[in-house]
Amino acid sequence: MSKNLYLVSLGCNKNLVDSEVMLGKLKNYTIINEPENADVLIVNTCGFIGPAKEESLDTIFSLHELRRKESLLVVTGCLTERYREELQEELKEVDLFTGVGDYDKIDEIINKKESRFTPATYLLNDEERVITGSNSHAYIKLSEGCNQSCSFCAIPNFKGKLHSRTLESIEKEVTNLVKKGFYDFSFISQDSSSFMRDLGEKEGLIKLIKTIENIEGVKSARILYLYPTTTSDALIQAIINSKTFHNYFDMPIQHISNMMLKTMKRGAGKARITEQLTMMRKAENSFLRTGLIVGHPKESEKEFNELLDFVTDFDFDRVSLFPYSDEEDTAAYEMDEKIEEDIINERIEKIEEIVKQKHEKSLQVEIGKTLHVVCEGPSSEHEFFMGAKKLLWAPEIDGEILLNDSEVGELEVGKCYEAKVSELAGDKLVATVTKTIS
Repeated sequence: MSKNLYLVSLGCNKNLVDSEVMLGKLKNYTIINEPENADVLIVNTCGFIGPAKEESLDTIFSLHELRRKESLLVVTGCLTERYREELQEELKEVDLFTGVGDYDKIDEIINKKESRFTPATYLLNDEERVITGSNSHAYIKLSEGCNQSCSFCAIPNFKGKLHSRTLESIEKEVTNLVKKGFYDFSFISQDSSSFMRDLGEKEGLIKLIKTIENIEGVKSARILYLYPTTTSDALIQAIINSKTFHNYFDMPIQHISNMMLKTMKRGAGKARITEQLTMMRKAENSFLRTGLIVGHPKESEKEFNELLDFVTDFDFDRVSLFPYSDEEDTAAYEMDEKIEEDIINERIEKIEEIVKQKHEKSLQVEIGKTLHVVCEGPSSEHEFFMGAKKLLWAPEIDGEILLNDSEVGELEVGKCYEAKVSELAGDKLVATVTKTIS
């Protein structure tokens, strides 16, 4: 008799890939959406910043309250890896603990009912994943760990140094997913532009682009998380020249003040970052996403205003904002001149207004255009609409398009269509499907 499994994946999409590996190893279980009926409950935690840690703990406690007495509660991921001793001592609600090294051994851990922390970080190889949330798009993890030394980030402390997959491994995974009907891919890691540098290859992403272009059936691809110091002009040009990869540029710059970039240990300065962003922006049909940290130690009003002015002047499509989180085991944690929380919140509010305007402008320019969109299922707004994303966009983070009418009959989830945008309703485009593409 099949047992029931309930899994929660928290944090980033890199975590999601690891969760999908665990689902692949637990294929004999029936995946359910009701934790109270599960035989095994798994929480794949995030331990990056304060709010993510709180969410992970809240989820663990909530599931413990809901679960059946005889069920098994398993906690894995970055939080348990980072605080393994403390959590095993304090979280008596949890039956089994594991970290970031044993996603492919989760079936053994559950069968033996033994907690396990393998020293090495798990790196996807030939394991079969159960892709969730889409029948057309999949995330492909390029590497684990990171060689950067950003002052605010604890990831290298518990994920280790950069450890890249081989091109052959990635090619095999994408090829197999194409055979299953997937055609849209997002390539991710902590520092994607450093891919293969640990293997002696400085421009690994350029080789990746060429490899993926040769896989028949890949219609759409993008790279997430470029790092300024490892993103060369040649890489930017390779993306621009590609007929498979979109001119989608996701480079979290974190700040723009030279003083703050130095304090944050980011490597590249304002001039180089501006040069890169300008080159990206000039590409045809380009899409620019960045991330910023507000309130890092030593960020005076002068530095913040410099950042505010830059975001105001530069033409970003999407900007993710993060209030500084004071994390132990980071260089910033030891710094003086910490910024008070109320000041950080005030600064966030100021820059949020600019970011909102940028987002709206990016959507406004689409009105009247005919776009390639992917139908993703019922919309988040109303059952009257189907939800979609522009093919160029990354899922979830870049927005939703509401399909209010179709000239091609009933729409199929996962299929690509042409759709003409008629208006902007709030923060969502509204469009009519005019043609089936695939």
